[in-house]
Amino acid sequence: MSKKLEITLTRSVIGRPEGQRSTVKALGLNKINQTVVHDDTPAVRGMADKISHLVTVKEA
Repeated sequence: MSKKLEITLTRSVIGRPEGQRSTVKALGLNKINQTVVHDDTPAVRGMADKISHLVTVKEA
């Protein structure tokens, strides 16, 4: 069984650079407090790290 990550958007993307906005959208996050579950891969970890000030990440 592969590990999963629960990623929750905790801060708004208003006023953020386009790169951060597109990363949030690529993860499937649209609204504040929305949570998505992704496989724990280096690509997903990198995206979560890029926007770490906007999201909370929890291993599931």
